[in-house]
Amino acid sequence: MISTNKLKKRNVYLNKLIQFQDTEPVKVVTGIRRCGKSSLLKLMAEHLRNSGIKDEQIIEMDFEKYEFGKMTGDSFYKYVKERILPDPNKRMYLFFDEIQRVPQWEDAVNSFRVELNCDIYITGSNAYLLSSEYATYLAGRYVEIKMLPLSFSEFIYFHDLRLEEITGVLGQKKKQFRDKNGVLYDLNEVFEAYLRFGGMPGISEVGLDQEKALVLLDGIYSTVVMRDILEKKVVSDPILLRKIIMFLADNIGSNISVSSIGNVLVNEGLLEDRRKKSAPSAHTVQTYVNALLESYIFYEAKRFDIKGKDFLRTLSKYYIVDIGLRNYLLGFRDRDSGHILENVVYFELIRRGYDVAIGKVDKSEVDFVATKADDKKYIQVTESMLEKTVCERELAPLQRINDNYEKIILSLNPGIESSYEGIKSLNVIDWLLNF
Repeated sequence: MISTNKLKKRNVYLNKLIQFQDTEPVKVVTGIRRCGKSSLLKLMAEHLRNSGIKDEQIIEMDFEKYEFGKMTGDSFYKYVKERILPDPNKRMYLFFDEIQRVPQWEDAVNSFRVELNCDIYITGSNAYLLSSEYATYLAGRYVEIKMLPLSFSEFIYFHDLRLEEITGVLGQKKKQFRDKNGVLYDLNEVFEAYLRFGGMPGISEVGLDQEKALVLLDGIYSTVVMRDILEKKVVSDPILLRKIIMFLADNIGSNISVSSIGNVLVNEGLLEDRRKKSAPSAHTVQTYVNALLESYIFYEAKRFDIKGKDFLRTLSKYYIVDIGLRNYLLGFRDRDSGHILENVVYFELIRRGYDVAIGKVDKSEVDFVATKADDKKYIQVTESMLEKTVCERELAPLQRINDNYEKIILSLNPGIESSYEGIKSLNVIDWLLNF
């Protein structure tokens, strides 16, 4: 598969920025490092230039670069003010990348917002960016665009693959991909590559080469752990942090009680306090888990009682933001394919704007309850619907739900039936592509 270094568009996110262009709220793009936030700001600046905005109206600062790396809130404020056009009728467009690295950046940004005729766009790789302190500064005058690694559709686009639909000898429709050199790839083959390498945009630059991909993923992981977690000094034990990361990565899609994580690590010989021979406290583990959530490497899905219409406080599930990172941590392996598929569906629902919870109905569980405005979907995810016992198991929780919202089972092998008493059975790859 051929890759290119040309800046590729992420239209889902770019269109959101364009939608809020020239409005009062500060546009805040959040997400794990290297998921494409910096490129998104460049794409937005390019959009402005193409629409007639002059270069002198645009200020771009990347605080990961050496020239801006030592800035304080005061020097940051001075640098921008010195470059503001004298004509107050000329709107300025301010782009600040990884701004959380500047001490007291909140004061400067709030001053720009109040004092200048400007439109502000910022990115950050840690949820502390939108801490209560910053929320107080802006008093709700910001809009957050949550960015994720590439979806399967974006993965195809980034690797310069073109989707084609052909008709087989028996009249059946079949999807395949063709690269720029005319080489054909099977649909399942490309999807397996996505599950193997993940969706970090940088993978498309190095190509689908396992050794190069691992080097890139190692760099991302190390930077997230060092800059967004350990440097913040929210947690202090890198060994405990690594063990909890490995545990959560190995248990994506499983019901987990934070209070039991430390005990499990000790019982399995993965962690031992040599002085006390005991597990870390639930409070300590929760602090480490919160740090991982704040750095966007893991996301938490809470459990929702469908009949009681209330969130439950126990046994959340955790999903890793990129399957490639999981493979880097645990090694490339074939087991857990069901949970991997579930992980992919979870983040696709997030991309599509849904709030996602785990559904509890009586003593059964629905993989996902996806809610957006007046739209709600109940979704089960499984590898195959070909076996009768699996089919019955996946259908049973959905059949217990009495409302009229859409109910879907997503799998790699949906079986012959496309619907069971109104419950749709869809191919998960088709579902991922049809958006």
